[in-house]
Amino acid sequence: MIDRGVVYRSEETARQSSAFAGICVLPSGRWLCSFASAPLKSKAVRECLITCSDDCGSTWSDPISPFRTKSVQGKPGDFRSAYLTPLDGHRVLATIIWVDQTDPSLPYFNEKTEGLLDTRIFLSISEDEGMTWSKPRLISVPPFHIPTVLTGPTLLLPSGEWACQFELNKHYHDTTPWRHCSVLAFSKDQGKTWSERVLVSDDPELRFFYWDQRPGVLADGRILDVFWTFDRKPAVYLNIHARESRDNGRTWSGMWDCGIPGQPAPPISLSDGRIVLAYMDRTAAPALKLRTSSDGGRAWPQDTELILYEAKLPTQTWDKQTMQDAWAEMGKFSVGLPATALTSQGDILIVYYAGTYADRTGIEWVQVRES
Repeated sequence: MIDRGVVYRSEETARQSSAFAGICVLPSGRWLCSFASAPLKSKAVRECLITCSDDCGSTWSDPISPFRTKSVQGKPGDFRSAYLTPLDGHRVLATIIWVDQTDPSLPYFNEKTEGLLDTRIFLSISEDEGMTWSKPRLISVPPFHIPTVLTGPTLLLPSGEWACQFELNKHYHDTTPWRHCSVLAFSKDQGKTWSERVLVSDDPELRFFYWDQRPGVLADGRILDVFWTFDRKPAVYLNIHARESRDNGRTWSGMWDCGIPGQPAPPISLSDGRIVLAYMDRTAAPALKLRTSSDGGRAWPQDTELILYEAKLPTQTWDKQTMQDAWAEMGKFSVGLPATALTSQGDILIVYYAGTYADRTGIEWVQVRES
C-alpha cells in the first residue's frame, strides 16, 4: 500500500451520506470518481456526483451533478447512482440508475413483498474527460421489463462489444417469490441496441442470491465474475463465489467458492498473470482487504492478504432470520462497496465508502503497488 486519501467528505446535511462509488482512470492519467450522496442512506434516490483528480488523488475538483431528472413512461423519477467506463481519448461512458418517484415517500425496498421501485438504466457520454455530459438516454434490455439494478460500469470486451451488467428484481407490489438473477446484456453498436442477454447467475430453487456481481475483464480476455453470496434458507452470507467466461460472456463455468468472506470489488489482472481481489470483510469490525490468486482465481491464499482499511467500529452484522433482516442490516453498514481500477503506472486504485455510521459517510481511496 503506497498511498491513500479522501475523495469526498461532505459537511453539508444534504450530502452527508455518500456511497456507491465508481472509479476509472483515463488515458491522460486523470482519475474520475462517481458517487451518490443524500441526507440519509435510506433515500431511494440520491444526487449523482462526479469529481476528478489530476494529481493522483492529492486534490479533487468540486463535484458536479450533471444528470438531470427524467420521466419514464409518464412516471416521474430521478437518478440513484452512476458508474464510469473510459472509452478512447477524452471520451467516458456513464451508466446510470433511474428510480421511479411517483410516490417519494416509499422506501426503495418493499419489506412485505421484497419488491423494488421501478428501476431503469440510462447512458450518457462525455467527450471532455467528464467535464460535460450528453443528455441521458434510456436503454431497452428486453425481455426484462422489471426493476433492473446496475451492479457496476459497462464493460468493454475483447470482441469490441459493450456489456451492461445488472440484476433482476421484481415489481414493488408483486407478491410472488423473488427470483434473483445477475445478467449481462451485449451491444455491438456502442450502446444503441442491446440484442443479446445472458443470465450469469440464477438459482431456480430461489435459495442462493449471488448479489452484487462484480465482473472484471482480465488481461487474457477472460471475464471473471465474483459475487457477494447469500443463502436465504439459514439467512447467512457465504464466502465470495465466482465463475468465468472465455467467450465474451456467452457461456460460463460452474460456480466455485473462493474461500474468502465478504463483498468483492471487480478483480484486476497484474502484469505477471496474477489476479488481485479487493473485498470488504465483515466477519468482525468492517475491514477492506486484498488477496491475490496465482491460479486464475480459484485459490486466494491467506498469506497474500493485505489489510487496506480497518474501521474502529464494532461488527455491523448480526444474526438474521429473514431477507428483511438482511436488508435492514445492509441499511446500517457504514463501510463498503469497494470498486477498482488500474492507474497509468499499473497500480491498483480502490475506492469505497466509510464513516462512523450509515448516515455520515464519505468516499475514500487507497493505492496499492504490485510487488
